[in-house]
Amino acid sequence: MKLSELKVGSSATITQLDGLSTDVRKKLMVMGLLPNTDIKLVRRAPMGDPLQVEVRGVSLAVRNTIAQAIEVEQK
Repeated sequence: MKLSELKVGSSATITQLDGLSTDVRKKLMVMGLLPNTDIKLVRRAPMGDPLQVEVRGVSLAVRNTIAQAIEVEQK
């Protein structure tokens, strides 16, 4: 399942980052979005973009297009 498909309040584990450029992938990894990392979808903006996620105790905003490229396994 994609991160963009996760329901608000749900937790998952990142399995892989697909279809992203090398630069975007590096930026996500620096922010802590790595495979085998737990992630929680906190909320969606009113228009659906961006998503607020929590990773390792840090709150991040992720665009919906990037969230569609992040594969997760729901807990």
